[in-house]
Amino acid sequence: MHSPTGSALSNEPIKLDIEHTVVEDDPRIWSNTKKTAILFIISGASMFSGLAGNIQNSANAQIEQQLHASSGGISLTLSLFVLVQGNLPFIWSAISEIKGRKFAYLLSITLFILGSAIVAVSRTIGLVIGMRIVQAVGSSAVFAIGAATLADIYEPHQRGTMMGVYYSAPLLGPSLGPIFGGALTQALSWRAVFWFLVVWGGMIFLAFIFLFKDTFRKERSATYQNALNSRLQKQQSSKAKDESRIISKSEVSGENQTTSKDIEAQQTILPAPAIKDVKLSMADVNPFPAYFSIVSRKNNLFILIVSGLTFAFSFSIMYTCARTLSMYYNYDALKTGLVLLAYGVGCVVGSMLGGRWSDLTLAQLKAANGGVSFPEMRLESTKIAMLWSPLSVIGYAWVCQERANIAAVCVMLFLTGFLPMYVHSVLYCILLSSTIDGSTQARWHTLSTQTRGHSSMAVATNSSFRGLFAFIAAEVAVPLQDTIGDGGLYTLWAGLMVVVECMILLVLYKGRSWREASVEREKQKLDGK
Repeated sequence: MHSPTGSALSNEPIKLDIEHTVVEDDPRIWSNTKKTAILFIISGASMFSGLAGNIQNSANAQIEQQLHASSGGISLTLSLFVLVQGNLPFIWSAISEIKGRKFAYLLSITLFILGSAIVAVSRTIGLVIGMRIVQAVGSSAVFAIGAATLADIYEPHQRGTMMGVYYSAPLLGPSLGPIFGGALTQALSWRAVFWFLVVWGGMIFLAFIFLFKDTFRKERSATYQNALNSRLQKQQSSKAKDESRIISKSEVSGENQTTSKDIEAQQTILPAPAIKDVKLSMADVNPFPAYFSIVSRKNNLFILIVSGLTFAFSFSIMYTCARTLSMYYNYDALKTGLVLLAYGVGCVVGSMLGGRWSDLTLAQLKAANGGVSFPEMRLESTKIAMLWSPLSVIGYAWVCQERANIAAVCVMLFLTGFLPMYVHSVLYCILLSSTIDGSTQARWHTLSTQTRGHSSMAVATNSSFRGLFAFIAAEVAVPLQDTIGDGGLYTLWAGLMVVVECMILLVLYKGRSWREASVEREKQKLDGK
């Protein structure tokens, strides 16, 4: 057996688990109390993000009347909000990877408070639309970096449960929104709805200032490390050129290169900066390579499409159910909100149980597989929920179509919230795991880090799909409801659920091989450069 040569060592792939790089004040070893406090703070922030999208529904009639707005203008305050909220997380993701999570949270909440306050004093629908967009920009940050913050402080085997708790908060928003909005509008006016958001945002802002400790560690961020390497390479290239010019000048002048004032002394003119001294800016970060790397993987693309359709279904059912209750059950804003609470409770319970059960399933399958696990194992826990999910949607469709007793509507709302969200919470965890952890069996090449360490970018990509699909759902929901009724509309949605579940099964049985093939392909591509 011979010792490896330096050349052999240099050609051998270096393996790096960037997520477990040793860091100072590691957030993963913080106390459970501190972690729980962080979980509740970001959950509170995500709840107002969910509230902001739906809380004005109960006040729409009053807004339309007082501001002399058209129904199209009111519609834009909703659809543009969800579109912007879904696609702005890319920017917040990049900011958080350079400036840290806390900076991004504080800046975004400031924008949210500002937008909410201006909406509350607006006198024209145009200003309301504009400030709703500002609200959306501010409320979108937590969708990008909330889950990434949990990934900063929890190990992979703990994330299913914690993600279920975290993700239940924004799901409460759409259900509590109509209740709060209806009560405030009836007791005061539609403007009180937005002053309520100002107060909530202010409370969260103070919590982030005094109780939140930044969880971001640049050593574990692929985005930061890639930007840093790019900056250092440019500086080293510039230094090499300057040294070349110095050498040429010295040779021309005929100086003795062994004297103390020659080349070695002149090489210190442009010292290579230490890593800690390099200050990166937004100009150093390009989020799109990470985005395309994430969506180019077939397993990720399937999960993103499923996530987008699930969110679009949620947005559609909340929107159209409110119309059905108002038009056919003659319910006022407050009663409508109380009925919709059944859907929200179903979503919360489904999210929490789905995440927890997926953790238990992963642990069992890992033990049975000799201690080896991979993210797609979690999908085994979704099979029962997938069986009943399309049936619950069909049940809701025809309960509403036949104007059944309101108790039946509440039961079906609970089930249509519980079952899809049970599945979705597991998918959300897998998306994070497959873009952060990779596989225990397939460790990644050092250069192939486009998705490892990109937790916030993975969530931002997911948010983009959700926002786009929800925007489309919001635009087509009412025309379809008016044309084919709730029965036809949600029978179509049940069909889409079947397609969604086929995609989930493909990820379950093919996802691991797809992911590992993508990793190998990226590695070969980079090695060939």
